[in-house]
Order: sequence, then structure tokens, then C-alpha cells
Amino acid sequence: MTRAPRHDDAGQAFPIYITVVAGLLFLAFAFLAVGQAGANRNGAQTAADAAALAAALDTRDELRDEWVKNILDPTKWQDIFNGLGVPFDGCPRADQLAAQNDATVVCAALPGLPPGYKVEATTNKTVGDSIVPGTENKKSVQRATAVIERACDVDPLATGAAADVLPTLTCDGRKWTLDPTDPENLPKPEDLFDVHLAD
Repeated sequence: MTRAPRHDDAGQAFPIYITVVAGLLFLAFAFLAVGQAGANRNGAQTAADAAALAAALDTRDELRDEWVKNILDPTKWQDIFNGLGVPFDGCPRADQLAAQNDATVVCAALPGLPPGYKVEATTNKTVGDSIVPGTENKKSVQRATAVIERACDVDPLATGAAADVLPTLTCDGRKWTLDPTDPENLPKPEDLFDVHLAD
């Protein structure tokens, strides 16, 4: 009686095992590349957001200073609250914030209402070497816009009010009775203007 030749199951399974392990390693490296790219993109977006906000906050503070200079001339307030009367030169501040986030930015002032800044941030670091071709030199680029919106309305003066009486400001529901001789109790920049990221 002749026996059928016996096949070595272990020998057949080994190539399958190698293929599966290789596939898993490939997937692991692919996920790592995706994670690196995502982290780089997040870094670029953080830099863009911070830079745009920094530029807008810098200009917001200048607008408040301009308002304080003209506090005795309420006819100029509306223009100041609309972003007029100061140069929109906050881009150097955007550059500083981008550098702190390891990125560079292209920054531009946005005219109109509400005014603000638009920046494009590029990471200094690349995604790095990975199994995805071309990523070793690829940098992430993200954009952000920050706007400066007035937070106050000028309440009309009562009929017959004295010439040296200033209008009341209503800012986010709070009424301010202005006393130019008490600068410490005048509205702060964050009271007069709302700075935020725009879509």
C-alpha cells in the first residue's frame, strides 16, 4: 500500500505570513505619513490663525488710541469705529507670531467693513521622509482671516444737552458714561472692538 506524499503546511504558510506582515508594515508607515502630514497642516493652521489675530489686535489697539485722542470730537467716532483713521500696519506683528509658530506668512490688510487681515502661513518644516513619494520637501500652507468689528453704538445726545457733554456709548449691552478726565475708566480696546477669525 503506497502512501500519498505529505505536504509541509508550515512551509506553505510562511510566505503568506511574510506577505501579511509586509502589508501591515506598509499600512503602519502609510498611517504614519498621514499623521505627519496632518500634524504639519495643524501647525500651519495654528500659525495662520495666530498671525491673523495678532495683526488685527495690534490695529484694534491703535484704533482705540485714535479714539481716545479724538474723544472730545464725537463727529469722528463713527469713522474710527469703522476702522478708519489709522494705518493698517499690523503685518509685522503677524510675522512675529508666525515665527514663534515656526512658519512664515504672507499678510495683507482687508479694507471694507469689517476691516481686518488675511494671512497665508507656510510651515518651515516639511512633512519629512515617508513611503509617500514627494513628501520629503512638501510644506503645509494654510490661510486665516481675522476681522475687527465695532462693538459700540453711539447713543444720541438728549435735546438741549450742553456742548461739552459727550454721547454715551453702548458696547455689548453695557452703557459707558465717558469722562475724559478719568482715562483709567474709559473703555478698553476689547470693550470697543471685537476681534475674531472669519470664515
